[in-house]
Amino acid sequence: MGLSEEAEMTRCQKFRDEAFNSHPSVKFMFKHLKRGGCELSPERVICKRCDGQLAGGYQDDGGILLCSNHLTTQEHASNTLVHEAVHAFDQCRAKLDWANCVHHACSEIRAAALSGDCSFAREVFLRRNFGFAKQFQRCVKRRAELSVSLNPYCQGVATKLAVQQAWDSCFNDTAPFDKFP
Repeated sequence: MGLSEEAEMTRCQKFRDEAFNSHPSVKFMFKHLKRGGCELSPERVICKRCDGQLAGGYQDDGGILLCSNHLTTQEHASNTLVHEAVHAFDQCRAKLDWANCVHHACSEIRAAALSGDCSFAREVFLRRNFGFAKQFQRCVKRRAELSVSLNPYCQGVATKLAVQQAWDSCFNDTAPFDKFP
């Protein structure tokens, strides 16, 4: 039997607070959001129960949602927070049109590549995806396509096409991680 809704919320809030206090990539992303003029306070990162299998989401109002019923470890919560912070960073610097499938694909490619979504451990031990040649790139494409396919404007062939069109420039865009302190 799973945790009660109240226990899930408490755990999610502890995960969020711990990520803000001690996870290097979370601290780094939120520092760069502030530097870019798009400060996002911890209060704008909310925990809530979610339908489906989503771990989190970037919200239309610029906040971040963490799905309390799908985050079971600190590492998963921290990686999810970095993933969503990449979307916030992309929105801040590029004013994305989320109905534009290529814009959405670009941010998903960057978020999957920069957040730890496609780490070797997550791919092999959690998802049972194993391969030597270009495993990381395959994971990033797969995760980007999965996320873009949830966009009502990007159904069917539009999803794969958008990821293909965005791939080269977006996979190679590592901002703000290419800038230090």
